[in-house]
Amino acid sequence: MIRAVPAGGKDEGGGMAEGARPVSVAGKVMAILNAFAQGEVRLNLTEICRRAGLPPATGHRLVGELAAGGFLERVPDGTYRIGTRLWRIGSQAPAVTGLRELALPHMEDLYEATHDNVQLAVLRDDHVLVVERLRGTRSVPVLTQVGASLPLHTTGVGKVLLAFAPAEQREAVLAAPLSRRTARSITDPDELRRCIEQVRRSGYALTRDEMTLGASSVGAPVRDASGQVVAALSLVSRTRSADLRRLLPPLTTAARALSRDVAVHWRGHPESFSAERKTGA
Repeated sequence: MIRAVPAGGKDEGGGMAEGARPVSVAGKVMAILNAFAQGEVRLNLTEICRRAGLPPATGHRLVGELAAGGFLERVPDGTYRIGTRLWRIGSQAPAVTGLRELALPHMEDLYEATHDNVQLAVLRDDHVLVVERLRGTRSVPVLTQVGASLPLHTTGVGKVLLAFAPAEQREAVLAAPLSRRTARSITDPDELRRCIEQVRRSGYALTRDEMTLGASSVGAPVRDASGQVVAALSLVSRTRSADLRRLLPPLTTAARALSRDVAVHWRGHPESFSAERKTGA
């Protein structure tokens, strides 16, 4: 969604707009970290500088310092990703911590019942934020990491979160270009609209080879005491064994059980996960 940027280059959420050049050191560091909030797990230095609006020399110096401090991590191919130190700090946010603690026992039961990848995700602005996952040796290999940002339209958790998102937010996603991750990805907004309407009616979402070839997922909503969807739980399985008769019953049972715990014990709110909350709201 395109927003007007006021003078000074900051957007309404306090972050730097792409193309705007941050002035202070703190602004430059925030712009670098915010570059990873746009849906990519790994970025090279050129892409980081472009997204952060920084000259290469400045970006190289600051990225190096962030990597040395553990806030970013340089991988062997020369790209960078969010470091474990930054994730540990971010994961202590009360909304995330409380939800993960409630979810883990149900996720472990779900894994034992299926031996497939189990993911817990929340809606963060216009993408999915993975807040916990379980993966076993027999599960289909996936690239998803805790803290990763994923598209809404190509994932089981994403379709659930999109289907139950506020109408204005849902329409903004449908109006924006939909990226193609595989040949099976839905990139037509009308087709996606029909798909998420089906999710609303059935109460679950199914994807087949839409995010990664050979991997399919089924997602179900997690609700709070008011009935509002605050998260999504999913199983990611090999496409050839992704049978709804096998996956859906344990998934929906776990999602309902987690919803009951959330209704009683969780004190968070979906807006807690937004990276771009408006100040003064």
